[in-house]
Amino acid sequence: MKKPLVAGLAVLVLAVAGGGWLLSRDRAGETASAAPARGASGAAGAGGPPVSVTTVVVQKRDVDVMLDATGTVTALNSVDVRPQVASIITKVQIKEGQFVRAGQPLFTLDARNDEVNLTKARAQLAKDQAALADAERQLARSQDLFKQNFISQGAVDTNQTLVESSRAVVAADRAAIESAQVGLSYDRIVAPTSGRAGAINVYPGSTVQPTGPALVTITQLDPIGVAFSLPQRNLGEALATLRSGGGKVTALLPGSAGGIEGKLQFVDNAVDAASGTVRVKAEFANKDEKLWPGAFVTIRLAVQTLKGASVIPQAAIIESPRGKIVYVVDDAAKAQARPVEVVYATGDNAAVTGLRPGERIVLDGRQNLRPGATTIERSPEGGARRRGGAASAASGAAALVPAADARGPAAPRAAA
Repeated sequence: MKKPLVAGLAVLVLAVAGGGWLLSRDRAGETASAAPARGASGAAGAGGPPVSVTTVVVQKRDVDVMLDATGTVTALNSVDVRPQVASIITKVQIKEGQFVRAGQPLFTLDARNDEVNLTKARAQLAKDQAALADAERQLARSQDLFKQNFISQGAVDTNQTLVESSRAVVAADRAAIESAQVGLSYDRIVAPTSGRAGAINVYPGSTVQPTGPALVTITQLDPIGVAFSLPQRNLGEALATLRSGGGKVTALLPGSAGGIEGKLQFVDNAVDAASGTVRVKAEFANKDEKLWPGAFVTIRLAVQTLKGASVIPQAAIIESPRGKIVYVVDDAAKAQARPVEVVYATGDNAAVTGLRPGERIVLDGRQNLRPGATTIERSPEGGARRRGGAASAASGAAALVPAADARGPAAPRAAA
């Protein structure tokens, strides 16, 4: 009885052990077949499937360090034209919005009274010149008679005084003529400077006076200025730029793709205590009249130039717990994490240190990378192409297999 019992127990133990071995083998097969699927859906590390990425080349170029501010376009020269005498407008010789040059006639006033005064002054001069001539003749005769002892020295001195007083009267007459000519010139109003005429506020027949409103405003448009303010911390940079010749200032108009370049012209001699800013002005050529007085523009002042900087897209930079990094793709198509430091960022690009011009960095697909991962660079058409010769074509094909097909080999083993 004991021998059959022992034999039965032994068979039962062997059956349990065999069943456990088969169960563990099936579970191991399922785990092995599921691993590629998880690798395909997660981030790839070293030894994992290649990751599809796009890369860009690190560029080497000079980068201008800019200070941005909002500025207001201001005319460098603007003159309100007013009459210097009270009179009546007889003629308007310009049109509103017309460009005028310095010295060009603008308005004519009623000049009849001033013309009469000038004629009167000239007539008085002629009269006094005749009196002077007679006094000089009298003096000459008295001097001859004095030499012949017919008159005394007192008579000669009297004639000499008459001549000198007549000469003074003639000089006063000439001054009166000049004064009358100045008064007459006020009746002809000319442009004091070149520029564009604004609205004309008078018409022929209008009465004008010096204390009244301006007849017209002449505004210089070329060149033109832009006034803006900079924080006090940038005062040193602005002064250095001014001393170096004005540097490069770019004015950007709203809705305009291009900018207008000018140079720094003026830095105020005091910082505004209320705002902590200093007032600055730049000058721009404005032949096409894109800049208009009173308009708001965005100003970019170049205060420094980074020579031969390494420039990359800002989108390629990753914020990691240890700082900023980018992924560099080497000749073997391996992605290597490289720490970088942003020196200056503007727009979509950034000048950085830690990279060499000509290196290729990952732009799209960087979120799926780990250091040492193999990459496949996507072509512009959306496909993928391999870089480097280290990875085999078989591994590249495996990376493109859908996750659902990766379970295929496990099913036959489970069936067996």
